[in-house]
Amino acid sequence: MGNCSGYPSATDTTTTTTTESDGLAHHRAHNNPPNGINVLPPPSQSQTPSSQSQQPPLMGRVLGRPIEDVRSNYIFGRELGRGQFGVTYLVTHKLTGQKFACKSIATRKLVNRDDIEDVRREVQIMHHLTGHRNIVELKGAYEDRHSVNLVMELCAGGELFDRIIAKGHYSERAAAVLCRQIVTVVHNCHSMGVMHRDLKPENFLLLSKDEDSPLKATDFGLSVFFKPGEYVSCCGYDVFGC
Repeated sequence: MGNCSGYPSATDTTTTTTTESDGLAHHRAHNNPPNGINVLPPPSQSQTPSSQSQQPPLMGRVLGRPIEDVRSNYIFGRELGRGQFGVTYLVTHKLTGQKFACKSIATRKLVNRDDIEDVRREVQIMHHLTGHRNIVELKGAYEDRHSVNLVMELCAGGELFDRIIAKGHYSERAAAVLCRQIVTVVHNCHSMGVMHRDLKPENFLLLSKDEDSPLKATDFGLSVFFKPGEYVSCCGYDVFGC
């Protein structure tokens, strides 16, 4: 669905160790993937007689929850990146002043059922993987009359691809640190029953501009839930299919 959370680029933590018990917990988790969209529960409805007489809220056709304007909570700033379906903006939370990245997906571009299911699955998977230090965290999902808006943590360091081009080369030690983080992401995704299917330097973002900034995997638009031994159809570039 397009790169999401980094600053604009030419193309747009440390390592965790999974214990055996963690692996078993992950195995249980992916056998019960979330049903429906539960990133942001619908606001509770008052049970007063006046509210009961009101018309039911208008439901979004993609997320299947009440229509909600993301701009009621966030101020939109400049564009950070653009993909096939979505445009990512820098946004600021009105109450806290904290900055995030928001990928806005125009619902008019979701022309068939498969497109809608892809967006739903992307939200489900990002919610399912919440808490991993090397995966971009989804803060909230909103749908209004024109778009689905995914608010995510902001990765100010940009794409790994651009960092590689800018540096020219990495030492073996530095490259090993990056590779370890990438393999950790793959391991944890697979142990939780998720296959990314589009891993590439453009889809890893740096949390900050620091030299030792942790990597964050992003763009789960092609990702799927799977079970061990289950065949999953190919997509994207063959070399990036993990």
